Amino acid sequence: MVLLHLVDAFADRPFTGNPAAVCLLDGPRSDEWMQQLAFELGYSETAYVLRERDALSLRWFAPKKEVSLCGHATLASAHVLWNVGRAQGVIDFQTKSGVLRCERNGRSISLDMPRLTLEDVAPPIGLFSALGGLRPVALKKTSNDDILVEVADESEVQRAAPDFASLAQVRARGVAITARSKNPEYDFVTRFFAPSVGVDEDPVTGSVHCALAPYWAEKLGKTKLIARQLSQRGGLLELEVLDVRVRIGGRATTVFTGAVTV
Repeated sequence: MVLLHLVDAFADRPFTGNPAAVCLLDGPRSDEWMQQLAFELGYSETAYVLRERDALSLRWFAPKKEVSLCGHATLASAHVLWNVGRAQGVIDFQTKSGVLRCERNGRSISLDMPRLTLEDVAPPIGLFSALGGLRPVALKKTSNDDILVEVADESEVQRAAPDFASLAQVRARGVAITARSKNPEYDFVTRFFAPSVGVDEDPVTGSVHCALAPYWAEKLGKTKLIARQLSQRGGLLELEVLDVRVRIGGRATTVFTGAVTV
């Protein structure tokens, strides 16, 4: 039997932010089993936590494939371990993106994530037609194989209505549309689409902010930022840009706890 927790991450109340399933494994499971369960659950990410001697292994599976970096399911996993008493103090997860450190900061959780690099790139074939003809201010590709599209105004981010079937054929893990925020409480806003891995629109995406944070930090001339993801559920991210890392902060709440019996 495997304990299963559903956690809303980057959320200060239930039914907002990004839901992640967190499985506390009782022993190693096959990649096939983990992928099938992630598909069965259907959340943008299912996280698998396994204690191996003195280390905590963490892996993330989207409905269609394993991913190499995920912020919201990392935050959710730390939240669960603290809540059930399986960890105290700082948590260091061993992942495919190296060691990710999680710390409690009052009611918030701070994630120490890798800072992703950006490069100019020509638009991938089919990108703009799949996005409905958005007018880009800038186009970048991240070292995590995402495309960042900056547009001139927040309203363009809000109005975006991608053709997900077409966007799934674009050669990228996902596509972020971003703009400076009109609301003075936030620095920038984003929506993120990843139909190629089974997530049409991700509610709140920690990993893409490992690239968005340094991008907007340079444009705005500040290293601490507040970002808002404009999905239907919505979510808030507290960001700090360091030399080679990005700190991402947010809250989490548990929605239910159960068990997987297969």
